[in-house]
Amino acid sequence: MAQANIGSRRACEDFIRAGRVRVNGQVIHLGDQADPQTDVIEVDNNKLGFASKHVYIAFNKPKQVVSSNVRYQNDDRRTVREMIPVEGHLFTIGRLDADSEGLIILTNDGDLANELSHPSYRHTKTYKAVVQGLPSAETIQRWQEGIYVQDEENGKDYKTKPCYVKILEGGKETTLRIVMTEGKKRQIRRVASILGHPVKSLIRTHIGTLPLGSLRPGDWRELIPKDLTALKTSAEEMKEIAKIKRAVRTIRPAKDAPAAAKVSKPTSRAPLARSASDKPARPSRRPSDQARKPGTRRNSKGR
Repeated sequence: MAQANIGSRRACEDFIRAGRVRVNGQVIHLGDQADPQTDVIEVDNNKLGFASKHVYIAFNKPKQVVSSNVRYQNDDRRTVREMIPVEGHLFTIGRLDADSEGLIILTNDGDLANELSHPSYRHTKTYKAVVQGLPSAETIQRWQEGIYVQDEENGKDYKTKPCYVKILEGGKETTLRIVMTEGKKRQIRRVASILGHPVKSLIRTHIGTLPLGSLRPGDWRELIPKDLTALKTSAEEMKEIAKIKRAVRTIRPAKDAPAAAKVSKPTSRAPLARSASDKPARPSRRPSDQARKPGTRRNSKGR
């Protein structure tokens, strides 16, 4: 069904659960199988047509072009789909906001679109960002480990996943290489702004290890088999991201500190040693030298 451009795999599963899908006239259920070459597959009594050939297109999205198949109401900006003169429905892989540019993939292969878009597959996307100012080493570390930002769509706070950030060139404006396994709406721009280094320009250079190459803004080309392999291959920085994730796991959150203190209590019945600063102040019981009567001997224990 995804290959027939009905929708994402999840949407197709919803159609099946709702009883809207029939194979050879019989309502099917999740887990049932069908062969589009020999079986008649219908959704809402409409027979599905399957593309005879999969199409894979790399496109360099220019600024002020919307990553959409249709225009939004009262928006006269061009869409990515309008700039690709290929017939049929195409899924867009790797959406970019209108102010950003760079590599986007369009295809009629629903399975590939789902694989490359779903965060659970942890495919990498690489960006070159120019930000204001020069981020400190501490700022880069915070960015890599993840910070809390507000989701623009539902207003809820979430923590960004570990990523790789490297300074390529620093100064009044700094060029960064950023490799990520997630990409929520305007995520790089929002994180950079929170950390005090707003983005001046942003371009996606790679999806997996497939580079943008020599494509100029607005240009596109069809991919060949070796490009598809590169598209599915994670960037080398994925190893560094894995190290960052392991390091983050070893950091105990502050809210866990009381529980850790309980576990660390000694099992011995001996009293805990206390420093002098922990002891309460007590007035001395022995009389002062001026108040001591003549002939009174000082107790040896007081020496």
